[in-house]
Amino acid sequence: MSKSQSSDEGVQRTVRKTLWALLGMVLFTIALVPLYDVFCEVTGLNGKTATSAQVMSAQERDDTRWVRVQLVTRSGTGLPWRLEALDQVIAVHPGEIAQARFRFTNTSDVRSSGRAVPSVSPSQGARHFRKMECFCFQEQWLEGGESIELPLVFQVDPALPADIQTLTLAYTLYPMSEVVAQGGYRE
Repeated sequence: MSKSQSSDEGVQRTVRKTLWALLGMVLFTIALVPLYDVFCEVTGLNGKTATSAQVMSAQERDDTRWVRVQLVTRSGTGLPWRLEALDQVIAVHPGEIAQARFRFTNTSDVRSSGRAVPSVSPSQGARHFRKMECFCFQEQWLEGGESIELPLVFQVDPALPADIQTLTLAYTLYPMSEVVAQGGYRE
């Protein structure tokens, strides 16, 4: 075998290994987002909360302590809406079912849709915050200038560690613009 053939085979082997490594990285990148979401939902890290309604727990109410739930709102870019927590701080006993009210206002003249995405901090508290009814489970549509008040029904699990006395529930409002196959917006 000549030196030229040996060199060509080495280059081909290196190219094949590089392509396999590149394919592996692409597949890992594609799988990373869903794996991260599952990891955060299981562990409660990054303040992620459940994206569907949770069953009310029949647990005893812990009247020996209070947990403050702070409600914070903010709007993402690209949506001319305002989101306000009408109840900014609520004191609850763990195990108690509570309700908070929020107002959505479309400040533009055009009908549009948005979704509020929740996060809880500290992150250890996320798995102990149960939403039974929440506007965050579905897309909201508002006409231009329209306002609507929507409830959040929640419960703080009595298993919340005793050193956590305040939970902050933050909602960030994002635009929704899903285009369906016919070329229109989903309504």
